[in-house]
Amino acid sequence: MHNTNPRLIRKQQNSGNLQGKTFLENPDTFMPCKEKLPHNSLPDILYRIGDIADRTVTPCYLVGGYVRDVLMHKTSSDIDIMVIGEPIPFAKLVEKELNGKNFVVFERFRTARLELEQPETGMILLEIVGARKESYTPDSRKPITEIGSLEDDLSRRDFTINAFAIPLNKNKRNCLVDLFNGYNDLQQKVLRTPLEPEKTFSDDPLRMMRAARFSSQLGFHLDKQAISAMSSMAERITIVSKERVSQEFLKIMASPKPSVGLMILYETGILHKIFPELTAMAGVEQVDGLGHKDTLLHTFQVVDKLSENSHNLWLRISALLHDIAKPLTKRFNKSSGWTFHGHDAVGTKLSKKIFHSMRWPLEPLPYVQKMIRLHHRPIPLSKGEITDSAVRRLMYEAGEDLDDLMTLCRADVTSKNPRKVKRIMNNFKIVEKKITEVAEKDLLAKWRPPISGTDIMQTLGLSEGRLVGIIKKKMETAVIEGEIPYDREAALDYIKKTYREMQDS
Repeated sequence: MHNTNPRLIRKQQNSGNLQGKTFLENPDTFMPCKEKLPHNSLPDILYRIGDIADRTVTPCYLVGGYVRDVLMHKTSSDIDIMVIGEPIPFAKLVEKELNGKNFVVFERFRTARLELEQPETGMILLEIVGARKESYTPDSRKPITEIGSLEDDLSRRDFTINAFAIPLNKNKRNCLVDLFNGYNDLQQKVLRTPLEPEKTFSDDPLRMMRAARFSSQLGFHLDKQAISAMSSMAERITIVSKERVSQEFLKIMASPKPSVGLMILYETGILHKIFPELTAMAGVEQVDGLGHKDTLLHTFQVVDKLSENSHNLWLRISALLHDIAKPLTKRFNKSSGWTFHGHDAVGTKLSKKIFHSMRWPLEPLPYVQKMIRLHHRPIPLSKGEITDSAVRRLMYEAGEDLDDLMTLCRADVTSKNPRKVKRIMNNFKIVEKKITEVAEKDLLAKWRPPISGTDIMQTLGLSEGRLVGIIKKKMETAVIEGEIPYDREAALDYIKKTYREMQDS
């Protein structure tokens, strides 16, 4: 599967008095160097750690995603260092000599974490681990860990582009160790596993989602063996905790082009295991020759279009869920064809269930529900004569999220008909012009009631309760509908009048 075979390297490197030993057992003597990084290509503080390693005769390597980022000329403040030997005493020495902060030890995993101040780049998070090998039982994600070699440690990585090592010891400093041909994969933009993909993915099934995520983040493509393994092993993702699945899914949604990762998950069957409400939107149904568009593909297009204009993760989630209830509300009528009446209202309710099942934080839920509920509201306002009260109603319900709502609505236009797209976009401009006019007229751009519930209680001598809410709602409606001006005194007069009428009735 791979061009570089570590066993062949060992055989070629064995010689002289060291016959029978491997370069892994004698790293300073037999280190294979794939590429040589330019002098001082790493932060100075890492070379200082290498000096500490030399004094303590500790083979010490940069490993993981940080090395990949260095090769891709990307910056990162999360750094993994792997040592052959005991990591905890070495980490304590690094902490002491380099004035580390927030030192934490994870004895079970032979790992220490600390923060170091780097003058050029600020604070870096450093994790120092011992080389280890892992084994797993088929029904568990908890590994059995043992002390291992450099090869053991690198072979357990998820992809070859993350299985590099750079020695920090002076005699091999800046040398790129590449046992699995990851450098070539990096240049070819290929995601490949160090071992057979079935082994790599079985050990930690979340790596299948990481494959989709890296494809979205980096613009890399998966090799055929990895895709085949993911398809045959999709069921295994169910042993991973929902929290870990959720984290990876949100990282895909935060990537430059989320549809790349989402489509990989869909085509391999993994998406159905983790998010069945989403895959229910897939496909086109036809009756009497009339079909509707594939809602899942449309949704992926909307997410990508929105992502081009917004990094707001929860607005992207809103785009993902804006049509989530269409499968539940789909109906066919011979006179009108396919309809999805009420999918916005049903989707608003369904989103709460999804947030709970995906273990997403609940704080953004009201925002997402608002976007789902209102995503069809702006366009009808562009048809015919628009009243100020209709615009105010939209501004009131969207509040400070009105710009986000308009961004979502624009992204929702995925028609391949240029004339239709132009017409709809012109309609959006009409609505936005009317919003601006109304906002300038009555200062409702970020609408807040002219008086608060506390004002109502103090003015009318009421205690907190349902009656205050009813009066406040009547006042807000009167302002929105234009019955009274957006003015504090006018609102106070209105609530007094309303309260008297309620008492007299």
